[in-house]
Amino acid sequence: MGLFTGIDASASGLTAERLRMDVISNNIANANTTRTDRGGAYHRKFVVFEPRTREPKSFEQNLMRAIGMTKQAGEGVRAVSIMEDNTQGPLVYDPGHPDANADGYVEKPNVNIVQEMVDMITAQRAYEANSTAINAAKAMASKALEIGK
Repeated sequence: MGLFTGIDASASGLTAERLRMDVISNNIANANTTRTDRGGAYHRKFVVFEPRTREPKSFEQNLMRAIGMTKQAGEGVRAVSIMEDNTQGPLVYDPGHPDANADGYVEKPNVNIVQEMVDMITAQRAYEANSTAINAAKAMASKALEIGK
């Protein structure tokens, strides 16, 4: 794994965590939304990630096999989709509410603020970790350039 491959993998993590923070922020902003464009209460959203992979070239495969490296280092992460949690939110009895059903119940969003805050903190920490990895790679490259002086 080269220097720039490591920076690229961390950069993909930065992008992924930024998207995750955007989705979490949207969930928190809509925690009290009982009517959406599609009708019904807001349903929380979440991001689905998968590892980025690339097909190694045949020369690269042979070289890696020759030096005993059979496993490749990670190539980063990418967002596959933004999914919606379709579980029903809590029903609250409020017959005067404009979105109440025939029985007087209003479906509230299925957003749990505490869970969203925990997710936001983990996304922030992951972002910071990727940023630190990029800074460490930059510092290593800088020190490597100083060797020839």
